[in-house]
Amino acid sequence: MKQLIHLKSTIIPSVTGPIRYSPLARVFLLAAVLFACLPLSQTARAANPARGTLATSASGGAIDGVQNFSNTALLRPAPTIITFDVPGAGTGPGQGTLSFAINPAGTVTGRYVDASDVFHSFLRTRDGAIATFDAPGAGTGPGQGTTAFSINPPGTITGRYSDASDVLHGFLRTPDGAITTFDVPGAGTGPGQGTFAGNINSPEAIAGRYVDASDVVHGFLRAPDGTITTFDAPNAGTGPGQGTIVFAVDCLNPAGAIAAASLDESDVFHGVLRAPDGTMTTFDAPGAGTGPFQGTFTFGINQAGTIEGAYVDPSDVSHGFVRAKHGAITTFDVPGAGTSPGQGTIATCNNPVDAITGYYIDGNDVTHGFLRTP
Repeated sequence: MKQLIHLKSTIIPSVTGPIRYSPLARVFLLAAVLFACLPLSQTARAANPARGTLATSASGGAIDGVQNFSNTALLRPAPTIITFDVPGAGTGPGQGTLSFAINPAGTVTGRYVDASDVFHSFLRTRDGAIATFDAPGAGTGPGQGTTAFSINPPGTITGRYSDASDVLHGFLRTPDGAITTFDVPGAGTGPGQGTFAGNINSPEAIAGRYVDASDVVHGFLRAPDGTITTFDAPNAGTGPGQGTIVFAVDCLNPAGAIAAASLDESDVFHGVLRAPDGTMTTFDAPGAGTGPFQGTFTFGINQAGTIEGAYVDPSDVSHGFVRAKHGAITTFDVPGAGTSPGQGTIATCNNPVDAITGYYIDGNDVTHGFLRTP
């Protein structure tokens, strides 16, 4: 259950020293946050058929369809991959640059770890200009510092920072560089406790989780005016590490709906949908296991209210799922996904037209990406 071990570790992040991820844990972290998908309109899809789809005409037949597709492909620019390192990023194990999210303007945000294992945040604009920043009060020891997780269309960023005592706090950074820090009422003040802000939408509402003095996890929503509302799923456990978990990057949609997960008193995970009016619905994907750290995980919600995620079955194998706005759940497995414990399919992000990306682990424990079209 390697991916579950990593998921559990993200609930109450350890900030008492340099964070070292296993190779598989790094893959999960990247998969879960790098694919903050750019909006894709139906108009754009109609004007630019996906590669591999024939653009047929009413009179052309199959040959004309192939020709039209070929012309369309030739007119479109070839995809390019741009790599970059933030100035000041370290070059040792566990150091370097980690991108978490991208907005429609092409601005990327994330964090970098310097040669002293301190975390700092950055934003990279579409023209390649990179600006770095630290939240006021961020610690400067190994494993401390600032991590930006999510960026909205106007360019406002949210994330968390750990202070010199390893306590977590939330922050909001506006496009002009002004940073506001905040703490959720009831957040603990011990190492690894505090406020974890991970999602921001267009109106600048922020969603995330906080860890209280008893190491119990709770969800929160910060309104654009700064008002904070906390919430707990009906079935959330109250023991250390249990509670209501809101993961990072795209678990808050523009309408204010939140996708979350709960860990109950038996350490079983369940899906949670919190509607904009505060109503909460819990759900389980068909086939989800009921043993410790099995169950249903939610990793995102799009504008239409579609939720994607993964569930772990009684054999500790992962499978992808999609939950439609009205509650219908579709499960799926990527061809080639492994069927042994710790293997399988994990869906991590969906865009406005329900294209889903994620990763799968094959029978040899090798990780691969996937895209599931609408």
